Amino acid sequence: MNMQVAKNTVVTLDYHVTDPDGEVVDEGREPLVYLHGGYEDIFPKIEEAMQGKKIGESIQVKLQPDEAFGDYDAEMVQIEPRKDFPKELQVGMQFEGGPEDGGEDDFIIYRVTDIADDKVVLDGNHPLAGMALVFTCTVTSIRPASEEEVEHGHVHHPDEDGETCH
Repeated sequence: MNMQVAKNTVVTLDYHVTDPDGEVVDEGREPLVYLHGGYEDIFPKIEEAMQGKKIGESIQVKLQPDEAFGDYDAEMVQIEPRKDFPKELQVGMQFEGGPEDGGEDDFIIYRVTDIADDKVVLDGNHPLAGMALVFTCTVTSIRPASEEEVEHGHVHHPDEDGETCH
């Protein structure tokens, strides 16, 4: 069977990501599996380039920040009192937070980027925000999506209990 990437197919990609100078940003150690066809499982420009590809074919797509993880937003950086954090705090740790008047959907992940004296610097930007990125992707498998995957709009990965969607 010589399937092509098309709407309602589950596509598995080997990939890696570099900056425009060729510096590796993400080695893509785990394959990327997504539901093709406008389900917002993958960046639209990559999905567009994948359309019609077959197993073994590759693409290379450059995404500007607004096509990937967004522009860097200085307002997403906060300085908080050190006393509000655990003793074993380290740069790189992540915490969930949100506005005091926000709901659960407003929560974002903040990374600790600096610890100085009695202050902690938190950054709510994605680590790759503000960066142009070059994605190189190779199709390693294609299969028809199940009715349930199409209905739910995402790939189902069976877990140990046989459950597929949570």
